[in-house]
Amino acid sequence: MQKRKIIQVVNAIRTLEGGGFPVRRPFPIAGLLDVDPFLLLDHLGPVNWGPGEGIGAPDHPHRGFETVTYLLSGEIEHKDSAGHSGKLAPGDVQWMTAGSGVVHSELPSESFMRDGGTMHGFQVWINLPAKDKMISPRYQEIPASDIPVAHDEDGLVSVRVIAGKALGIEAVIDTHTPIIYLHYTLHPGGSVEQEIPSDHNALVYVVSGEATLGINKKKLSEGQLGTMSTGDSLLLKNADNASQPVELLILAGIPIGESLVRHGPFVMNTDEEIRQAIEDYRTGKMGVIEQ
Repeated sequence: MQKRKIIQVVNAIRTLEGGGFPVRRPFPIAGLLDVDPFLLLDHLGPVNWGPGEGIGAPDHPHRGFETVTYLLSGEIEHKDSAGHSGKLAPGDVQWMTAGSGVVHSELPSESFMRDGGTMHGFQVWINLPAKDKMISPRYQEIPASDIPVAHDEDGLVSVRVIAGKALGIEAVIDTHTPIIYLHYTLHPGGSVEQEIPSDHNALVYVVSGEATLGINKKKLSEGQLGTMSTGDSLLLKNADNASQPVELLILAGIPIGESLVRHGPFVMNTDEEIRQAIEDYRTGKMGVIEQ
């Protein structure tokens, strides 16, 4: 097996998203616009809000890609223009295939707004190939209790398997193309070799702590993202003398390799398709959220 190395390190920028909540964004930014098929990674918080202070993302459209929301703490209620609604609690995952278009909202729940608390989570945007960009919207909502968790033999490494496979455990989420989405925790002294198919583009993002990654033993700390060389696996390690566990996300997928045109919440293949998406949204063809 050919072991991967870290070939680029990117520092996440801090920005505001939605109604004004803070995120750290390692891409798209200058120097790293995407990692095909991944379009965006936002790290929300952790941010502490008092009663009545919580901020989310009010009604907004999407077309041509998928959004994956993964919550570590807090509580989010969502609604969409197809009449779908639900709630995300800590550890839950929502995998939304926007496809031909949907309007949705993601807002702190009533109980969170009443009591306040810490909001912490991630959103990933995954591109769809041209043949799937206009498919019907679909939701997959997976509660924390259904997300598989694997541990290594010495108990120093654990992984939540959101998509793909790790430590012999497979995810329950159905994806349009093969995707790996893993949340690893390595305690001091913990190490693991994660298999990643050689035809996948792959990246790793450090949520907290400092990790030693790849055959070139690159050190990445909180808020840094590393892109990888080709290969079949990635070495992950937390130092024996580390003062805290390291948490990180691994994302990998088969690149689509098609032309890409982005305009805010729309991701298509041509300028004309973007203009059509804007017009369809303006004329109500993506629907509205019933209050």
